[in-house]
Amino acid sequence: MNIAVIFAGGVGKRMRSKDLPKQFLVIHGKPIIVRTVELFEKHSDIDAIVVACVPEWIEYCEQLFSQYGFNKVAKVVAGGTTGQESIYKGLQAAEVVSGGERSVVLVHDGVRPLISESTITDNIDAVRTYGSAVTCVPAKETVVEIDEGGEVVKVPERSHIRFARAPQSYWLDELIAAHGRAIADGREFVDSASMMRAYGHSLHLVDGPEENIKITTPGDFFAMRAILDARENEQIYVS
Repeated sequence: MNIAVIFAGGVGKRMRSKDLPKQFLVIHGKPIIVRTVELFEKHSDIDAIVVACVPEWIEYCEQLFSQYGFNKVAKVVAGGTTGQESIYKGLQAAEVVSGGERSVVLVHDGVRPLISESTITDNIDAVRTYGSAVTCVPAKETVVEIDEGGEVVKVPERSHIRFARAPQSYWLDELIAAHGRAIADGREFVDSASMMRAYGHSLHLVDGPEENIKITTPGDFFAMRAILDARENEQIYVS
């Protein structure tokens, strides 16, 4: 099976929205979380979807998916207090959904609704070929490494730098095992790629669309709206 685990467990304090967590904000008449889940719902190679949601918003989330006729959403589960915990809860649900079949899992942010069909396909193919897939985009600006005092200690060659985004995809059993080790070790990782790398797994890079931004701040929200406006005006073509 190919299972998408979409984590939407945050409340988006940096978004400063009054009433709704950021994943439920509406752009062009459709909530962000719906736009994100819809990408996987419509993909022919995705067999099931698990969503880890803010606990008190689970019922609302389920109502949205029902309203939009999503048939692949197998479970909506309560997220955790951290992104890592939310992903783990989603993975545990995905393990139940898989019914013991070895499966590919695509871990994706609920507030990244601008990936393409080909990105999902490339992730699945890469896991089945190489064992992993980390969606990336090239660095367009210089990155500097600093020490604790804020002094620049290294300026890496830009051509060697990639920005990791999502989805990040692996064999489900291997990612769950890595989470188990992290829990036992009391370690917190910024994303699945960092965790898998720390526990000895190789990472295969997959190119993703430049506009695959995470909606975290009001600026991101307006940037996404502008991209959707341009797409609707046929100024941008995404394959």
